[in-house]
Amino acid sequence: MRASAFVYPWDVTGDPRAAARLVDLGVQQVTLASAYHSTRALTPRHPTRRLVTAEYAAVLYPPDPVRWAGRDLTPHPAGDWAPGDAHGEAAEALRAAGLDVHTWVVLAHSSRLGADHPATSVVNAYGDRYPWAPCVAQPAVRAYLVELAAEAAVRPGAHGTELESCGWYGMAHLHAHDKIAGVALGDAAQYLMSLCFCATCRTGYGDEGLDPDGLAAAVRRALEPVWASGGAAGTGWPAVEDLLGAGPAAATLAWRTRAARTLQEDAVAAVRAAAHPAFRVLLHADPAPYRTGANAGVDPAHILTVADGVVLPCTGGGAETVLPPFAAHARVDTVLAANFTVVSGMGGSPSALAADAARARELGATEIRLYHAGLASDPDLAAVRAALARPAA
Repeated sequence: MRASAFVYPWDVTGDPRAAARLVDLGVQQVTLASAYHSTRALTPRHPTRRLVTAEYAAVLYPPDPVRWAGRDLTPHPAGDWAPGDAHGEAAEALRAAGLDVHTWVVLAHSSRLGADHPATSVVNAYGDRYPWAPCVAQPAVRAYLVELAAEAAVRPGAHGTELESCGWYGMAHLHAHDKIAGVALGDAAQYLMSLCFCATCRTGYGDEGLDPDGLAAAVRRALEPVWASGGAAGTGWPAVEDLLGAGPAAATLAWRTRAARTLQEDAVAAVRAAAHPAFRVLLHADPAPYRTGANAGVDPAHILTVADGVVLPCTGGGAETVLPPFAAHARVDTVLAANFTVVSGMGGSPSALAADAARARELGATEIRLYHAGLASDPDLAAVRAALARPAA
C-alpha cells in the first residue's frame, strides 16, 4: 500500500540528510505540516537542534497579506521555530528527493485564536471557555477556517492535502500542561463537556426545540454522578442518551452535525476552488458523528461524497472500529488511509506495523499513514523500514 509519513518543516530544514532518510524509509509521500497548533517536539536526528518549541498555532509559510486584509481573524506566521517559508523550503527538498508532498493543515485547534479573540471559543455548560477550541458554528470562525483551509492546503507543488480537526473540538485534546486526569471521563461525559453554549450555539439549540438554559442545567445534573464517583460514565452514543435523555441528546447532535457538516463542505469546496483538478483532499475523521478532536466525527456516507477520502486513527486495534463504516461507502477511487502511530514512546507499535497494515488492508484501507517520522527514534524507524520493505505492507 502507498505509505506517507507525517513530518514537520523543522524536521527537514537545516538537515541536508532528512529527505534521503525518508526515501530510505520506504514511503512514497510526505504529509508536511503547513498550519499547525502549538507543540513541543523532539528532533532526534537534526544536526543542530534537539527540541523545537512552537509557542502558538501558526502557519508555517508567509500568509498572503492581500487575502487577509481587513479581516479580524487572521493566521499568525510562525516564530523562530519555522521562520520565513519553512514549509516551502522543506517541500522543495522533499520533492527534489522524489517524494510526493501533500500538506497537513490543522484547522479548529488554536489556543492563539482563543487568546486573541476569546469570544470565538467553545464555552461549556459551566461557563468555562476552551481557548484551544474555536466554535465552528460561529460565522466569523467558519469564514476564517475556510479561508485558512484554502491558503494552507494549496501550497506550491503540493499534490493534495489532509485537513485535521475540520469539525468540533472539545475538552479532551491536550492543552499546555494538562491536569485533567483526576476524574476518568468516558466518551459520553467527554461529549457533554464538549457541548458549546456560546451565543451562536444557544440559538442553534433553540432552533432544535431546546431551551439553552435548561439544556445547560441538564448537562450539569447529568455530570454530577461522574464527579461524585470519580469515574467514567460509559461509552458510545447510548451512554450519552442515558446521561442526557434520548430527545435532548439527539437535538444537540443534530445542531452540531449540521454545523460541522457545512464547515467540511465549505472547506473542501474552497480548497478545490484554489487547487488544480487532480488535487486530492482528505479529512482526518472518526465514524462516530458525536466525537470531537483532531479526527472529527462525521457521517461516513456523507463525507465520502464531499472529500476524496479520509485519514483514520488505527493504532492499537482502532482499524477494526473505524475502517468498516467507511469501507461500506467507498468508491473505487476513495482513499481510506489507516493512520498508525510509529513512535513507541507515544503508544505506537512500529514492530507490529506490517501485521497492522495487512489487517487494515483486509478491512478496506487503501493507504497507510505513519505518525510521525520526525519524532520517532532510530530503532522505531528501523522497524518501519523493515515493515515497508515487506510486500504485504
